[in-house]
Amino acid sequence: MATLFEKLGGADAVNAAVDKFYERVLNDDRVKHFFADVDMKKQKGHQAAFLTYAFGGAPQYDGRTMRAAHKKLVEEQGLKGEHFDAIAEDLVLTLQEMGVGQDLIDQVVAVAGAPQHRSDVLND
Repeated sequence: MATLFEKLGGADAVNAAVDKFYERVLNDDRVKHFFADVDMKKQKGHQAAFLTYAFGGAPQYDGRTMRAAHKKLVEEQGLKGEHFDAIAEDLVLTLQEMGVGQDLIDQVVAVAGAPQHRSDVLND
């Protein structure tokens, strides 16, 4: 059975989606300030690696945990649920723009927006 990573089109598709996603995020007034001092090339690499793992395209993820990666954003910049929701919305809009079918978008949302990921990102 194909993984979600394979169904989405593999590494090329995930990398393209990450690029388009961050174009959208960096123009989103609700969340762009969180990326003001971020090395976006490095950020895109981390995001692509995480999504590759989360969607079943790699056996492990070697980056920091979601909790550790977002801790300062929560404590110092006020990252909250509304920001998580804005990022999720930007991801869905990106996938729709790329012509991804709703069934696959629903699967992506189930993984990326899982309650445990939300809790980890928000350091709940």
